[in-house]
Amino acid sequence: MPPKKQVKEEKILLGRPGNNLKSGIVGLANVGKSTLFQAITKCSLGNPANFPFATIDPEEARVIVPDARYDWLCEQYKPKSKVPANLTVYDIAGLTRGASTGAGLGNAFLSHIRAVDAIFQVVRCFDDAEIIHVEGDVDPVRDLTIISEELRIKDIEFVEKALEALKKQTRRGGQSLEMKKLKEEEATVEKILALLKDGKDVRKENWAPKEVEVINPLFLLTAKPVVFLVNLSEKDYIRQKNKHLPKIAEWVKEHAPGDPIIPLSVSFEERLTRFETEAEAEEECKTLGTKSALPKIITTMRQTLNLGSFFTTGTDEVRQWTIRKGTKAPAAAGVIHGDFEKTFIQAVVYNYDVLKEYGNEADVKAAGKVLTKGKDYEMQDGDILLVKAGAAKA
Repeated sequence: MPPKKQVKEEKILLGRPGNNLKSGIVGLANVGKSTLFQAITKCSLGNPANFPFATIDPEEARVIVPDARYDWLCEQYKPKSKVPANLTVYDIAGLTRGASTGAGLGNAFLSHIRAVDAIFQVVRCFDDAEIIHVEGDVDPVRDLTIISEELRIKDIEFVEKALEALKKQTRRGGQSLEMKKLKEEEATVEKILALLKDGKDVRKENWAPKEVEVINPLFLLTAKPVVFLVNLSEKDYIRQKNKHLPKIAEWVKEHAPGDPIIPLSVSFEERLTRFETEAEAEEECKTLGTKSALPKIITTMRQTLNLGSFFTTGTDEVRQWTIRKGTKAPAAAGVIHGDFEKTFIQAVVYNYDVLKEYGNEADVKAAGKVLTKGKDYEMQDGDILLVKAGAAKA
């Protein structure tokens, strides 16, 4: 008999599969978070203050996702209305050692992280006598360790409370289906607690579907995907060298294997925002032989959240919609309008790559590349979609 074909098991994703997911900028105080937020969102919060906790309430902004496909479609259709995809970003107050026990703005800070779906973790690698470091000197590996430990300590606290509540219920005993479910939940929560106490992050474990159902409502800090942003001086960013980078790479490989690391210079990004036009900023990058790291930061976070896009096109509007990869056609239709999911009949679909190849919609149709798909169709990144739906019930 021929050997059985090995099917690669997909890791089940933690977190909610929503289309309006939020990312928080997190780090110790005075590492460049608020300045990065201003640069990334092209909005000003006034001058960030040079002292810890200048940001007290998380500031929120929506960032346009750079995508050449969307730009090309707008050029083709020249629509009256253009709506790009966006990513919601929060600037969260700086953490300090002991935040998990309430130091600094500890609990407020940690509750704000609980509310986001993913974390941009900023770590400082630049020396500047004028910008105070909350720990006294620049040591990114120490800073990474502090943040990692604070988040894990807080998760242990959350999980211990959840376990205590479950044990109160399972002590009643009995053989009902509800009791069986509670005992399974208790076993999962005990497993999470053991993992955290062993110094590991929840997101790095492989969890079964039933375990994921238990984990998600806990909103654990170490379950959230992370993109590490290494804040360099402008000089180091341009030459792409810094003595701390190898140590950071080593730390991430050991403690958060697979998580993306993106070097940037927040001071350089902030300087680029001061140019009056995009063309002037691009010219400055060209002169220095470098480019802004912001587009990469935004697109990397979308990949980390496992997000993709589909488009609706026409002369009235070109719009880029955000969905989680693996979304079925009815759920994608529901992103456009809730009623479309309930009354979904079929999807008329072709991919951006096909349109680009043939040049226009008429030639795509003539080549027989427009597909009619049913409820089981799994949307592909870059699909162009027309939904056929029934009338909504009044």
